[in-house]
Amino acid sequence: MTMKEIAAKNIGITFDFIRQMVDNSSDIDSIPDGTALDFVGAEFPAMPAERRNAKAVAKFKVGHIFEQVK
Repeated sequence: MTMKEIAAKNIGITFDFIRQMVDNSSDIDSIPDGTALDFVGAEFPAMPAERRNAKAVAKFKVGHIFEQVK
């Protein structure tokens, strides 16, 4: 997969996630301000902690709906 294809897929997933959060606004409250989002799935392995710049990270499993991983 090229970098362009990866970027396009990441943008698509981000917009799908935003749509779901808008439709289920109560889910937004579970994510503290300033938290980085990490989308995890078969094609998206979890990012190693040393590669993240954020202090807090919320992981979400990518699927038909997004499920927060705790």
